[in-house]
Amino acid sequence: MSSPFSHLLHELRLRHTVRQADLAALMGYEQSYVSALEIGLKGPPTPEFVEKLIAALPLTAVEADEVRVAVEASQRKLLIDVDAPQDVYLLLHELRRKLPSLSPKHVRLVSDILAMTDVRSEPWSDPLRRIRRKKKEASPDVGSA
Repeated sequence: MSSPFSHLLHELRLRHTVRQADLAALMGYEQSYVSALEIGLKGPPTPEFVEKLIAALPLTAVEADEVRVAVEASQRKLLIDVDAPQDVYLLLHELRRKLPSLSPKHVRLVSDILAMTDVRSEPWSDPLRRIRRKKKEASPDVGSA
């Protein structure tokens, strides 16, 4: 399996009838790096690589946008906002645990849920609760009689 960028790079190279070695030479990279990107062994490329690819082929504005979207979609890491609710952390933990065994139907189902646009954004109902300090009570005078 390959990432969206890997798939698109291969497709664009074939569409523009350019061999890997020739593309690598045009861009100033090793053929082995272009190959590793194309088969998905390397993560998404740097912005510098993307701009050189767009210029080397040369890509249309639509194709260039496709490349940028594919690079973003091919990111392998996810950072959780420090203020994210605990439910988000737990959801992502469960997703990480089960991701290797998800079937294509499961992936489509999750994608369909995420694509739902008519769901209203509701605030999280379980905000962080703080423990209130007890007020100090006035202590009785010990020496008065």
